[in-house]
Amino acid sequence: MEEINFEDFQQVKILTGTILEASLNPKARKPAYLLRIDFGQHGIKTSSAQITENYQPENLTGLQISAVVNFPVKRIAGVKSEVLILGAYSEDKGVVLLTPTESVEDGSLVG
Repeated sequence: MEEINFEDFQQVKILTGTILEASLNPKARKPAYLLRIDFGQHGIKTSSAQITENYQPENLTGLQISAVVNFPVKRIAGVKSEVLILGAYSEDKGVVLLTPTESVEDGSLVG
């Protein structure tokens, strides 16, 4: 595994946010949800996430997640994806979202 230094890690801005809306992205080649996420003082951002294997839209709404918010914006299946939702990938379970064990303020820095 390639190592990075602490300064490199500090450049990655990971924040918590609450999912406001989740809906199936009909333009995605692989099943994905279009998410609107509230990052508090950092605003509401959109993302396209391939997490349909373990999550239903109604279960995502209100869920607090962690996301990288300072990658360049990407166009994914017709969606302006502004953040990268973080999850752990399991061979058995697919993508499992990283969520705080206790609720924190939206926009809280993960470090």
